[in-house]
Amino acid sequence: MKRNDGRKNDQLRPMTAKVGVVKNANGSAMFKIGGTTAYAAVHGPRDLYPRFKQDPEKGLLRCDYNMMPFSGHGNRVRPGGGRRSKEISMVTQNAINPVVNLTDFPNAVVDVCIELTETDAGTRCAGITAASMALADAGIEMKDLVIAMSVGMLEGELIADVNGVEDCELGATDIPIAYIPSMDKISLLQIDGEISREDLKKALELGKKKCLEIYEIQKKALKEKYSEKVKSK
Repeated sequence: MKRNDGRKNDQLRPMTAKVGVVKNANGSAMFKIGGTTAYAAVHGPRDLYPRFKQDPEKGLLRCDYNMMPFSGHGNRVRPGGGRRSKEISMVTQNAINPVVNLTDFPNAVVDVCIELTETDAGTRCAGITAASMALADAGIEMKDLVIAMSVGMLEGELIADVNGVEDCELGATDIPIAYIPSMDKISLLQIDGEISREDLKKALELGKKKCLEIYEIQKKALKEKYSEKVKSK
């Protein structure tokens, strides 16, 4: 099968990653994959209000996902926190929570604000990937980074990193996943479409394999910032 953008079935779109991109944040990151770009900024730990939400034993991770107006290739995105944004914010929080240790910050909150400036499929995955890097950049204690990407089924064949045309026009089954390499754990699994149990198993194995490619890009971005700091001393 020939994909509409010329990629092989198991090939990811071109990627770029960078940390320390938002000056006024405690940590930040940018992750771009194909025509989708996500920025994540971390603020905190800071006191959590209202007080009834505070946990005296650990801090709270709070994620906010937002697609900027006109991020969708000329189509205006409705501003404000709609139902989809709230759902993806919760999904992002649940995907990252297993790796974050906030026991040193009782009654506090760490806010992760995610903005999508370009959207061409895989927006929640790009947001999770950027958020994970931003938390590491902020110095939050983490067991590992979290990587997210989509796998899919199109014309009876498995594909990696479903793009916008495949998702919206060609009817691909879209399966976003988030993966924690050191734990060999999938912390997000959603399915939009139909797929057999056997093909799902194969799709998850493909997804975990391709996540490791993104993992290297995440680590490289963090190492580059650290190397720059060492050189400047």
